[in-house]
Amino acid sequence: MRLPTRLHITWEDDATLKVETDFGTQTRRFRFGDPPAPAPPSWQGTSVASWDLVARGRAGGLKVVTTNMRMGYLRRNGPPYSAKAVLTEFYDVVREPDGTPYLIVMGIVEDPTYLNGTAMSSAQFKKQADASGWNPTPCAAG
Repeated sequence: MRLPTRLHITWEDDATLKVETDFGTQTRRFRFGDPPAPAPPSWQGTSVASWDLVARGRAGGLKVVTTNMRMGYLRRNGPPYSAKAVLTEFYDVVREPDGTPYLIVMGIVEDPTYLNGTAMSSAQFKKQADASGWNPTPCAAG
């Protein structure tokens, strides 16, 4: 979610939040409650969500912990992460003084195999009034 993209966020069912991106046509599912049954590792991993009712000293946001990811790289030509990596994300909505809402996503990766500490990143998304510009496109090798 660090590349320029649009997000489409909907409820898939009563316990699953679905987040789609138009760059790379990726879909992530954040499940609330008990973790799902074990499954083979995947690029999206297994994400368990909870409402973080007091987020960093102010009224809450969404906390998502993702495990069971396939081995990969933190970014193109960047350091690797192993199947033991854990991604913890915090999703918070903030407003500019004029009322414009932004979604801030902070990600923290911990990996005992390849990282001595934590890798942190953040991204921000401005809310659009409608779905104009939504144009999912697959990833291209290159």
